[in-house]
Amino acid sequence: MNYEVITSTDYSELGRPKRGKVRDIYDLDDQLLIVATDRLSAFDVVFREGIPLKGIILTQLSLFWFQKTRDLIPNHVVTANVKEYPQKCSPYLAELQGRSMIVKKAVPIPIESVVRGHISGSAWNSYLETSSICGIPLPPGLSESERLPEPIFTPATKEEVGAHDINISIDEMKKRVGASLTKDIENISKRIFAKASEYASERGLIIADTKMEFGLFNGELMLIDELLTPDSSRFWSRQTFIPGKSQPSYDKQFVRDYLTSIGFNKQPPPPPLPDDVIQKTSILYQNAFQLITGKSIDAGV
Repeated sequence: MNYEVITSTDYSELGRPKRGKVRDIYDLDDQLLIVATDRLSAFDVVFREGIPLKGIILTQLSLFWFQKTRDLIPNHVVTANVKEYPQKCSPYLAELQGRSMIVKKAVPIPIESVVRGHISGSAWNSYLETSSICGIPLPPGLSESERLPEPIFTPATKEEVGAHDINISIDEMKKRVGASLTKDIENISKRIFAKASEYASERGLIIADTKMEFGLFNGELMLIDELLTPDSSRFWSRQTFIPGKSQPSYDKQFVRDYLTSIGFNKQPPPPPLPDDVIQKTSILYQNAFQLITGKSIDAGV
């Protein structure tokens, strides 16, 4: 296993990749090769420093959840076994091991599908200002991090690297992708969240919120990108949970809090990250992996 910190890939035999905030995506004609680097994005700004083991953890957790939810909806994974990769990937297998997957070439739906079970982050700020989230009215008197009466679906736009995703109403989502597809995505998103939350609770975790992405493959709705990782979710400990304040998280909220503390304006260029912030973030990601899967990252790959 290659545990070197990798912030960028350049596989000349595979052509030029499309670079997202974290992932490098190579076109393999009828399929895609997705490589999760160790890049970190916070407030939609990509940082120069990498987080050790991050890309491997994102990939392995996504594979874990894709497998666990496959009875609810198909996903785009073809294989993550590098021995099954095309011959032209051979020079890069050592680096690809553990942090990559070959997937179906679905047509992405340009919406972030967010489900919230607790009120935190941008949702808390919105509630303080409007008593609602994405146009959904909420009961008065809620406190920060409190569990919502029931999970809510709050979509957002899917913006390019360097641009901020924007929360939108369900009505706006209907205008963009159609009422039928919106209803299907909302329903399946809530079902995935419910199943994952039940499992996580048994492992001592609260999934406060998470975002998912969907695509269409031969007209069929399927899960794509990543699923229920520390990059796309807020994971809290059930044991230490106390509503009424911000919660310690097994995710990059630690980095967001640090950046807020130094007055980062949430615009590029990013400030340098201190080594202790980098190492603490890596440990939080590793802890999330172990709590969810019951394995260490060494044993889990």
